[in-house]
Amino acid sequence: MSKQISIKEAAAKIPNGASVMFGGFMANGTAEAVVDALVARNVQDLTIICNDSGYIDRGVGKLIVNKQCKRLITSHIGLNKETGRQMTAGELVVELVPQGTLAEQIRAGGYGLGGVLTRTGLGTLVEVGKQKIDVDGITYLLEKPLRADFAVLGGSLVDKAGNIVYKGSTNNFNNIMATAADCVIVEAGELVEIGEIDPHHVMTPGIFVDYIVDRNE
Repeated sequence: MSKQISIKEAAAKIPNGASVMFGGFMANGTAEAVVDALVARNVQDLTIICNDSGYIDRGVGKLIVNKQCKRLITSHIGLNKETGRQMTAGELVVELVPQGTLAEQIRAGGYGLGGVLTRTGLGTLVEVGKQKIDVDGITYLLEKPLRADFAVLGGSLVDKAGNIVYKGSTNNFNNIMATAADCVIVEAGELVEIGEIDPHHVMTPGIFVDYIVDRNE
């Protein structure tokens, strides 16, 4: 059965209130066409998990500007002044997480781990409400796994089985997010036939991908 669907069909699969992981780093590697389709649908009350909140006019920032997000779990918001404005005004719940911790929480969610232990955030606001665990006399924070209903990835080269190659830094969060969601949608920068990608170059195997959209359709 073909995994390929239209961009509009992909956006239609994400309902109001869904939790969605978006790959990308300052919008590099973000599935821009799917984001645009979600803006057009005006899906509401999303919980977004991503490295950063993009820009006002690029990446997931477009969803925030359009006030479609109720909660944001991220590492950095400084590039999108609207995120800070909504947070300060109480219009958006923002949970700021150290970048390495966020990556490890997602990895734990994808790999079935009960969490990760880290010293990052001890003695700061990051530790508020979190369990502390001592190991050999050293205190760590327990950071629990993160999963989402959907992961929306941006793949540079994708075959029709869903095998993905990321070029350069577009790899960022895309690869680990592929393992940590109930439904994975990849937006292909270039879509090729099965067998056209050298298996040694595959970064995310197609087994993790439920749907493929062609950015150039």
